[in-house]
Amino acid sequence: MNFTLTQMPERKAKPRKSGITMVMDKGLSIQEVRNFLSVAHPHVDIVKLGFGTSFVTPSLKEKIAAYSAYNIPVYFGGTLFEAFLVRNLFDEYIAVCRDYGIQYMEVSDGSITIPHAEKCGYIEKMTKYGTVLSEVGSKDAAHIIPPYKWIELMSAELSAGASYVIAEAREAGNVGIYRGTGEVREGLVQEILTKIPEEKILWEAPQKSQQLYFIELIGCNVNLGNIAPTEVISLEAMRVGLRGDTFHLFLDKKETR
Repeated sequence: MNFTLTQMPERKAKPRKSGITMVMDKGLSIQEVRNFLSVAHPHVDIVKLGFGTSFVTPSLKEKIAAYSAYNIPVYFGGTLFEAFLVRNLFDEYIAVCRDYGIQYMEVSDGSITIPHAEKCGYIEKMTKYGTVLSEVGSKDAAHIIPPYKWIELMSAELSAGASYVIAEAREAGNVGIYRGTGEVREGLVQEILTKIPEEKILWEAPQKSQQLYFIELIGCNVNLGNIAPTEVISLEAMRVGLRGDTFHLFLDKKETR
């Protein structure tokens, strides 16, 4: 940090297993990646190339190399996994990941229906090739999953070998753990946390109010995902109480004016 302040919450150091910030890259140019990382790299833990953008991104290997230069792992969005799977091209998907040096992989079923035992089978297979993140929740706003089912699915996917379970929200933050307005389904979240370890959940939280909710609920080392590249620095400031929304969150009232 650039200077010293007292009463600061302790952020986990990189490489960290909790308190991670996952950034969603929806089409940055290679130069934009370099510019972004020149400022934000200390606060970025992992980058998702959103949905199927990796299929249409020019100079993909060069772009991945730009992230690798800062030791930041990249993975393909779950939609790409589903696009391969629905075409019966699972082995080809693994081959693509290996060809591009992708060591993090997302397993999701937000756009297609996969029997859950089969999904867990894919998770187990993919742990042989890298770190697996599995997404729970539907991209269909009309498909409401009850809390007990979220817990059941998350537990099974962690048992199958997923390092993290991702709580679905889409890029806009208006499905899954959120209502259509972006409001957090608080009862759902708190019930999930009674059974699933908080450090194993990556909460998709693209909106500032959503990020604030989880920082207040869990603390500065909550795992947050689908963060826009332009929001990484401001999120980190919010994590440590240096933004108006969290200014008083970590202060000891006895030692302040």
